[in-house]
Amino acid sequence: MNKKDIFLIIAAVSVAAVTGFATRFDINSVLLFVLAAASLVMVAMIVGKATEQLGSRMGPAATGVLQSALGNLPELFVCIFALRAGLDTVVKSALIGSILGNSVLVFGMAILFGGLKNGRQYFHSEAPKMNSVLMILAFAAMAVPTLTHYLHTPAESHINMLDILVAAVLIILFICSLIFSIKGDRSIVGEEPEDEGPEEKSWSLTLTLIVLAGSGLGAAFVSEWFVDALKPAMTTLGINDVFAGLIVVAIAGNAIENLVGIQLALKNKADYAVSVIMNSSLQIALFLYPLLIILSFFLGGAVLSFVLSPLLLAAFALAVIVSAFIVFDGESIWLEGVALIGLYIIIAAAFWWG
Repeated sequence: MNKKDIFLIIAAVSVAAVTGFATRFDINSVLLFVLAAASLVMVAMIVGKATEQLGSRMGPAATGVLQSALGNLPELFVCIFALRAGLDTVVKSALIGSILGNSVLVFGMAILFGGLKNGRQYFHSEAPKMNSVLMILAFAAMAVPTLTHYLHTPAESHINMLDILVAAVLIILFICSLIFSIKGDRSIVGEEPEDEGPEEKSWSLTLTLIVLAGSGLGAAFVSEWFVDALKPAMTTLGINDVFAGLIVVAIAGNAIENLVGIQLALKNKADYAVSVIMNSSLQIALFLYPLLIILSFFLGGAVLSFVLSPLLLAAFALAVIVSAFIVFDGESIWLEGVALIGLYIIIAAAFWWG
C-alpha cells in the first residue's frame, strides 16, 4: 500500500468521523448533507481501490462485473435507508438516475476525456453488445408494470404481484448473465487482459479483504447519515424528490463508476472502461432494482414498484438506446462524449421542476 492509498483511507475515516459527530448536533442541514455526501464518495473510492486490487489479475469482463457489484454497495445501503424513511420516489429516481448517469453522463465523460487524450478509442464490442441487449430487455420488463398502471388494465389491481414476478424474472436473467460471463463463449466474454506495463505494488489479499470489509461496514453507517440529511437539505434548497434522486443521490451513490470509468479511459484502457460503466448500469437494472422491490415488502417503510412516471421511463429508454448505438461499432470519438453529456444536461433540466 503506497502513501496515496494510506492518505485516502485516513482522509475517508476523518471525514466520516466528522460527519458522525456532526449528526449529533443541530447544524445547518445543507452543510450536514454535504459532509454526508463527501463521506459517501470517499468510502466509495476506498471500495473502488480495494476492488481494483482484487480485479488486477482478471480480464475486462470479470473486472467490470466485480467492480460494478461492489461499487453499487453504497447505493444499495442508501436505497434501503431511503425506503425505510418512506422516500420511494427518491429511490425510483435514484435507480433510474444511476442507469442514466452511468450510461450517458459517465460514459460520455469517459469517451470525451479519453478521446481528447488518446484519439479514437477501440474496444471489443461483443460483451458491450450483449449488455445492451440485456438492458433493452430490462427496459421492456419495467415498461410492462408502468403501462399496466397508466392504461388501467385488469392487472392494475394486482400490481404488487406483477412487480414481484418481474423482479424474480430479472434476477434470474441476471444470474444467467453471470453464469454466461464466467463459462460462456470465450469470444464474447474472454478478452485477454491488456498489457498493463509497470504497476504499483499490489496489496496483499488479506489487506484487500480487510479494507473491503471495513469500507462496506462504513458504507452502511454513512448511507444512513446521508439519507437522514437528505430530506432537510431538499427542503432548504427547494429540490424536488425526483431531481434529488435522479441527479444528487445517483451521482453520489455511483462515485466509484464516475471516477474509475473516466480514469480507465484516460489510461486508454477502453475495454475496461466500457465494461465497468456498462456492467454497473446492467447490475442496477437486473439485480439492484429487483432486489429492492422484494426487500421493500419486509423493510417496514415504503413499498417500491416498477411503475415509473412517463418521463422517467422515457429517460431510461434514451439511456439504453443511445449507449447501445455507441458500443455496437466497437469504437468511440470525443464528439460522441460531448453529445452524451449534452443529452444528460437536457434530461436533468426537464426534471428540475419535478
